[in-house]
Amino acid sequence: MPKQVVPEANRRRRRPTKSGTVLSEPLIVETALRMLREHGSAGLTARRLGLALDADPSTLYRYFRGMDELTLAIGDALIGQALHGWRATGEWRTDLRTLGLRIHAVYVDHPQAAVLTASRVTGRANELAADEAVLDILRTAGFPLADTVRIYHAFIDQTLAFAALDAASMALPRESLTADEEIWHSTYARLPRATHPRIAEAAPLLAARMVATAYPTALDMLLESAAAQLAAVTAARE
Repeated sequence: MPKQVVPEANRRRRRPTKSGTVLSEPLIVETALRMLREHGSAGLTARRLGLALDADPSTLYRYFRGMDELTLAIGDALIGQALHGWRATGEWRTDLRTLGLRIHAVYVDHPQAAVLTASRVTGRANELAADEAVLDILRTAGFPLADTVRIYHAFIDQTLAFAALDAASMALPRESLTADEEIWHSTYARLPRATHPRIAEAAPLLAARMVATAYPTALDMLLESAAAQLAAVTAARE
C-alpha cells in the first residue's frame, strides 16, 4: 500500500538533516531537477536523492507517496517556472504565443525532466493555473465553448509534444546529437537531383532549418487557424 503522506504542518516540525538543512517539498523537487540534469532519469532514485539531501531516503515519503508522485511534482514545477512573471495582456494571440513559448523553453532547459514528465497529467496547482489561463484567454477572446476546448486541446498537446521532441534531442549525448545534425549535410545535401529532385532542391534550406525547433512555426499556424475561426464566428454573429 502507498505510504501515508504527512500533513504539511507536521513536516515543518521535523528536525533538520545532519547537514542542517530543513527539508521541504520545493527543496526536494529542486534537488531532483538538478539530479535529472546531471544524471538523467536513471540516476533519480530515492536512495540517491536521500544522499543528495543528506537525509534518510525514507524521509522523502513524508512528502511524496512514491517516486511517481515526485515525478508529477517535478512536471508541475516546470509549468510553474513558465508561469512565473507571466501576465496576460488582453491580446489573445500574443498571450497564447508567449505562454506557449515560455512553457516550451522551460522544458527544453530541463530536457531530462521534460522527457520524464511531458506526457503526464499532474492535476497540481501550476498545471491547473496554466489550463485556467488558456481557457480564459480563449473564452474572453470570444471563442464558443466547444471551439475553446478544441483549440485548448491542440495548443496544450502541441506545446508539450514539441517540448518532449526537442527535449529528447537535447537529452542525447552530445556526439549523438552532433551526428544527427551532420546527416543533413553529409547525406541530404549530397543526394543527386536525378533520384531525389525535391530533397536536392530543398537541401540547403533543410540543413538550415531542421537543426532548430519547428515549434514557433507550428504555434503560429495554430494561432492563425484559430484567428480565422474566430473571425468567422464574429461575422456570423453580426
